[in-house]
Amino acid sequence: MDTLLSPLYYLVSWIMIGWHWLFSELLGISHDGVNWALSIIGLVVVIRILLIPLFVRQIKSQRNMQMLQPKVRELQKKYKGDRERLQQETMKLYKDTGTNPFASCLPILLQAPFLFALFRVLSGVAEGHARGAFTNQPELFESAGDAEIFNAPLSATFLDAPNTQTRVIAIVMVVLMTLTTFLTQRQIMRKNMPKEAMEGPFAQQQKILLYVLPLVFAFSGVYFPLGVVLYWLTSNLWTMGQQFYVIRRMPAPGTPAEEAHQRRMEAKAKRRGTAVPAGSVVEEAATPPPPVRQQPKRDSRAQRKGSAQRTNKKKRK
Repeated sequence: MDTLLSPLYYLVSWIMIGWHWLFSELLGISHDGVNWALSIIGLVVVIRILLIPLFVRQIKSQRNMQMLQPKVRELQKKYKGDRERLQQETMKLYKDTGTNPFASCLPILLQAPFLFALFRVLSGVAEGHARGAFTNQPELFESAGDAEIFNAPLSATFLDAPNTQTRVIAIVMVVLMTLTTFLTQRQIMRKNMPKEAMEGPFAQQQKILLYVLPLVFAFSGVYFPLGVVLYWLTSNLWTMGQQFYVIRRMPAPGTPAEEAHQRRMEAKAKRRGTAVPAGSVVEEAATPPPPVRQQPKRDSRAQRKGSAQRTNKKKRK
């Protein structure tokens, strides 16, 4: 396993070493514990920036899945007794609308190898076994092994904590990691899902994941080194910030987030004394449409000639 993941060990450790050099040499931070903690946060920043295109695809896929739920329920009613035909028609619906039901899992799946690589690198630091770029950097390897935050080693876990203070810090961080995992899922379900999408099997799956996924992290978190818990906690906070921006600026149609966005646009327009943006309920109800001005029509030469001839005939009669 170590041989297969060796390139990831090098990538993760080199990113951390690069951030450590930046904080210690350029910014002059002398505390090794703070430097290595910031290096782990820097690792999150690098990976999450690289995953932004996938995050955009994830948001689009989630929106499409939400908006397609009424059609999916219609197919379920239509092919209630034919499971194979239901599956075929559902996949055809996803294909025709360009929706990938697995796209929402891609950011988590692609982060998993980096998370495991960081786990192995920090475990190696705790065990005195260098992995990745640390094999060629004995001084940095020793520095990472001694790195502490509030007297808690970054390479220690809750189960092998050397002291009570480390256990307390570890359990607090695991609780925060679990809480932020829950909040990132709840943020989407409460604000950026239409009412139609809150019913049916898809909604039930989302609700199950809302509670199951945080529990998985809560029970597995006691086995993670503090550095790994810090990585996942920082990643969750990044996700919450990204989702908050997307939900606030580009809400899905028919959701509470869209209603809140419309109210903000109306309030902003009133403060500026400008017209309420298009699509506003207030504008459509209170502001009558402007009258259409009729432009004078220019008569062609043939029309003028015909009109003159008709006038002369009337005069002769």
